[in-house]
Amino acid sequence: MSTATPTSSPIVNGIRTALGIGGVLALLAGILIVWQPAAAAVFVTTVIAIYAIAGGIVYAALGIFSKAMSGSSRAFHIVLGLLFVIAGVVAFANLQGTAATLAVFVAVLIGIMWIVEGVVALTTLGGSGSRVWTILFAVISIIAGIYLLVNALLGALVLWLLLGIMLIVLGVVQIVRAFTFGRA
Repeated sequence: MSTATPTSSPIVNGIRTALGIGGVLALLAGILIVWQPAAAAVFVTTVIAIYAIAGGIVYAALGIFSKAMSGSSRAFHIVLGLLFVIAGVVAFANLQGTAATLAVFVAVLIGIMWIVEGVVALTTLGGSGSRVWTILFAVISIIAGIYLLVNALLGALVLWLLLGIMLIVLGVVQIVRAFTFGRA
């Protein structure tokens, strides 16, 4: 018969450890983003470039060595693999430029999504019980989306810094959860 209390069971300890590690990683990532936003963006771009190259090698290898795929499927896997490898190598050739390009791309994408979300909200006015809130949401969403389209790089920097701040807060909360999880 086990005499372990709920606060010291292996499962609770494992969850505490996972929460603590996740919290510390989020806190460190948030601090890095807030303290050195450009370096953090280059680091993220480096990880993406490594992933692209590794994924490209896997796709190409599947296309080359797989006997279960059709000829066209194998060719597409090889082409996709080569494109991934080329993208990764190009990213490594200019990490800062690639980081800026990715930031602008993400900001423009978010801007477009916010504009669409605002327009969609306006289309629901007929069935909305809260017309004022729906209109307010739509207007703010459309204005924020337009701002991101017009000032994509600055908007990306602001979003990046907000992400860093959120990661710091969430990291601290997660660390506190790690110490208090499973206690009555």
